[in-house]
Amino acid sequence: MDSEGVKKAIIQATLQETNTANARALIEGITGSCFEKCVPKPGTSLSSSEKTCMSYCVEKYIASWNEVNGTYIRRLRQGAEGNN
Repeated sequence: MDSEGVKKAIIQATLQETNTANARALIEGITGSCFEKCVPKPGTSLSSSEKTCMSYCVEKYIASWNEVNGTYIRRLRQGAEGNN
C-alpha cells in the first residue's frame, strides 16, 4: 500500500472510531436523560405512558444532538477556512 493508501485507511479508521464514539455517547445520553426521566420504577415492561414519554424524549434528544453537532461542524469548518 502506498502512502496515499495508508493515509486514506487511517482517515477511514479515525472516522469509524469517531462515529462509534458519537453513537455510544448518544445512547448513554438517552439512557441518562430519557430512561431515568420516563421510567422512574423499572419493571418487566413499559407502561403506555412510559412508552409515550420515551418516544417524545428520544425524539427531542436526537433533534438536539443533531443541532449541537451541526453547529459544532459549522464552527470547525469556519475555523479551518479562517486558517487558510
